Amino acid sequence: MIIDTLQNLEQYISVNPLFALVADFLKENDLNTLEPGKHAIKGDDVFVNIQVAKGKKPEEAVMETHRVMTDIQIPISAEETYGYIPACLLPDVEYNEQKDITKFPGVKAQSYVTCQKGMFAIFFPQDGHAPCISEEAEIKKAIFKVKG
Repeated sequence: MIIDTLQNLEQYISVNPLFALVADFLKENDLNTLEPGKHAIKGDDVFVNIQVAKGKKPEEAVMETHRVMTDIQIPISAEETYGYIPACLLPDVEYNEQKDITKFPGVKAQSYVTCQKGMFAIFFPQDGHAPCISEEAEIKKAIFKVKG
């Protein structure tokens, strides 16, 4: 997991070269004006989902992991908190290959991190994360999905 400000995103391109496409997309597009839904960047390798999600309390947020894609999550309308636990500590449950997601209802986070507007969180396949924790009723966010 990586937490940082958007101005530093390019420093992480060495972690995954496809992050360069995310950085370029952010330079060329205003996340505030994008409509909710999926926006293609490079086929199935890099895309962004703009989502308006219900803000949840920590105990309502559901832990999840992905096996194929790395998430770069960016809060747009309000700060967002994420629960975190290493995936190696999660129970063995069914993986949804079509959606590249495993959900772990009832699993509590070991720790929490909060991203303000202007920040991002990167969750790799080894990172269990519980998104959408917010005191706001709804939060608009961008979830970049990057292969690898």
